[in-house]
Amino acid sequence: MVFQSSTYGKVLVLDGVIQLTERDECAYQEMITHLQLCSIPNPKKVLVIGGGDGGVLREVSRHSSVEKIDICEIDKMVVDVSKQFFPKVAVGFDDPRVTLHIGDGVAFLKAVPEGTYDAVIVDSSDPVGPAQELFEKPFFESIAKALRPGGVVCTQAESIWLHMHIIEDIVANCRQIFKGSVNYAWTTVPTYPSGIIGFMLCSTEGPPVDFKHPINPIDADDSHVKTKGPLKFYNSEIHSAAFCLPSFARKVIDAKAD
Repeated sequence: MVFQSSTYGKVLVLDGVIQLTERDECAYQEMITHLQLCSIPNPKKVLVIGGGDGGVLREVSRHSSVEKIDICEIDKMVVDVSKQFFPKVAVGFDDPRVTLHIGDGVAFLKAVPEGTYDAVIVDSSDPVGPAQELFEKPFFESIAKALRPGGVVCTQAESIWLHMHIIEDIVANCRQIFKGSVNYAWTTVPTYPSGIIGFMLCSTEGPPVDFKHPINPIDADDSHVKTKGPLKFYNSEIHSAAFCLPSFARKVIDAKAD
């Protein structure tokens, strides 16, 4: 469903849940992308699982070092509707580096040769129905296999106000699978349940990745602004701040490090 709201512009809803609005989509799309791509030097090959609205593609394509962007989206209607009603988001599909695959992301990842990607972004809906598998251990194992040594993944990881039990499981799985760095970050998205959403950021064994201190600043390079518009939310200060957790959440997440 797409509808016009009085304060947030057009809204995209899937299965009764708000996926994006014109006003606050920047907070989600920019953070899920740049928290990881700004943490590694010269990302070249990027895979997006989900993200059929094109917003993550728009943000990935701001990085001039990127040579290839694959996206695997299960629902072609999401792509078509986004192109029709959210052109400033779906502009991501216009980039020549993008290849769209319509299909199941779990199956797509299983078929990916080992060490293919520098970065994987999992822009999933909540862990019910078709997205359930995107939160389970075998899926994270497939991601780790598809990444080069020192490669990075950022996956949508729910709300610390509503889903600490789910987050606890995600953290536990990631600490077993990813032998590099494992971190949790969050951002504010007013139209999402509880007003915030989290991200799991992990790296594979290899060149060390310090997610909290970006080394590849996107806000210093304005060459992408003409076609994609300016960054509205992300900057290097908010990047580092995103890893500061409330005490109740930090206690649970840090406990999994033991």
